[in-house]
Amino acid sequence: MAVAERGSLRAAARHLDLAQPALTRSVRDLERELGVPLFERRARGMILTPMGAAFVRRANAVLSEVRRARDEVEQLHGGTRGEVVAGLSMVALTALLPKALPLFRARYPNVQLHLIEGWYTTLENALRDGSMDFYVGPEPVQAPPGDLVQELLFENVRIVLGRKGHPLGDAHSLSQLIDAEWATTSVTLKAEEELSELFSRFNLPAPKLALRSQSTLTLMSSLAATDLLAMVPVQWIQSPWIGDQLARIPVRESLRAPSIVTVRRAGLPLTPAAEYLLDLMRRNVPGAAKQAKKERSGKAR
Repeated sequence: MAVAERGSLRAAARHLDLAQPALTRSVRDLERELGVPLFERRARGMILTPMGAAFVRRANAVLSEVRRARDEVEQLHGGTRGEVVAGLSMVALTALLPKALPLFRARYPNVQLHLIEGWYTTLENALRDGSMDFYVGPEPVQAPPGDLVQELLFENVRIVLGRKGHPLGDAHSLSQLIDAEWATTSVTLKAEEELSELFSRFNLPAPKLALRSQSTLTLMSSLAATDLLAMVPVQWIQSPWIGDQLARIPVRESLRAPSIVTVRRAGLPLTPAAEYLLDLMRRNVPGAAKQAKKERSGKAR
């Protein structure tokens, strides 16, 4: 794993604090045992062969499970050390994490949290290879593979955001926004189709997508600096940094958003610390679900 990550025997030996000849022998012994070459030796380092890449994926999962086994045993024995790695969307970061985090830190003050903002499409590999404990965010377009399990947390709705003072800030219908330019942090691979589907539900032409970003900060900065608009989950409005520069455009249409789910590996339990954090986030779901329901009923009226 170290050689694959560092790209050379020298760098891996330095990282592991081992003598390079000893590490070279270890790699050769492993290749001899498997009967295949794991690396291509090059002048400036080592590159994984296809067999090596496959083996590294399994090895990463094994090492992740060893780490989790140690954490689990210690935590079951009353310890508070270890690590939790969670992939969270902006909805989870805004609506579910703030109340959960203080309680988690109080119970597990020495557990290191590694929180990665993102969507399922960018985090699936980390979930599958075991380097991530769980994901909370928009439901994947396609169901996760069989080695992962998905749990519904709540249904959700979108709102339209633009900068304060936007020339279309008083619009009350999507039909008044058809000439606007849009930005998105789409959870699908085809952002144009995702926006077009929303507009087509109300017999409106496809909107013009001018910017696509995988970063929430980039999206918010772009909205604040331009006349771009974006459709985002309703929980975004709770973000303290949105109120200063961004504002909701009160369109009357109810804009359905992907449901919020959690995804984790099937058949393998979370460590007590990871399970506790996920449970704390679940406890915040009723309020979020009520908010989404209120949004939908308000639009209906």
